[in-house]
Amino acid sequence: MLNVSRPTLIRLLDNGELPFHRTGNRRKIRFTDVLAYRDRLHADRLKVLDELSELDQKLGLGYE
Repeated sequence: MLNVSRPTLIRLLDNGELPFHRTGNRRKIRFTDVLAYRDRLHADRLKVLDELSELDQKLGLGYE
């Protein structure tokens, strides 16, 4: 769903970027939290692309 490796997912959980709770020795993640995190990543990527596009136009590096 997130297209990340297991170690990356564990790091996201341990850093508090993705909420979870424990049941025994297992980490449980709510599906809605995964979707919200995915949507946040997507929005951040679009924001960065917009900023790069704006910078590209300011510098006159765009294709004509």
